[in-house]
Amino acid sequence: MLGYVMTEDRGGTDRLLAELAEGFEVEGRRVIGAVQINTELPNQIKCRMELRLLPGGARVTISQSLGALAKGCRLDPDGLERAVHHAETALEAGADLVVINKFGKQEIEGRGFRDLIATALSEGIPVLLGVNTKNFDAFQAYAGDFAEPVAPELAVLREWCLGKM
Repeated sequence: MLGYVMTEDRGGTDRLLAELAEGFEVEGRRVIGAVQINTELPNQIKCRMELRLLPGGARVTISQSLGALAKGCRLDPDGLERAVHHAETALEAGADLVVINKFGKQEIEGRGFRDLIATALSEGIPVLLGVNTKNFDAFQAYAGDFAEPVAPELAVLREWCLGKM
C-alpha cells in the first residue's frame, strides 16, 4: 500500500499531490502528511518552499535563504521536523491516507517522514508520496518491490488511493 508518483515538469508532483489531498479533504476523508507549495519571490533565484500540513492546512516554511551564490541544500531541517511532528500527532487520531510531498534526502538518511511512512504502513494505512529522479535509486533501495508506481494523473491517483483505503 505504498504508492509513488513522479512527474517530468518542475513542481508538477507537488501540484498534483496538493490537488489530490485537497479533493479528499473536501470529501471529508482524513488525509495526513504534507504537500509542498513553492512560491516564486521577486528578485530571487530560488523559490520559498513551504509545506501545507494535512490535516488543517497550516503552513511551515522548509527553505532557508543561504545567499545568492550558495549551492548547498536550502532545506530548513527544523521546519521539516515540525511538519513531521504534526503528521505523527495527526496519525495517532487515525487516517484514511498519508500523502507526503517527497521522499527526499532526509528520508534517504533515515530522518524526515521515514518513520511516519513505516508506522502508517504497519497500521494498514496507504501512503502516497512523490519521488524525483535524483532520489529514485535510494527510494527503490528503501522500498524495493513493495512500492508501486502510480501514473501522474489525478484520476489515476484518486482511483489508486480509493482502492487502498
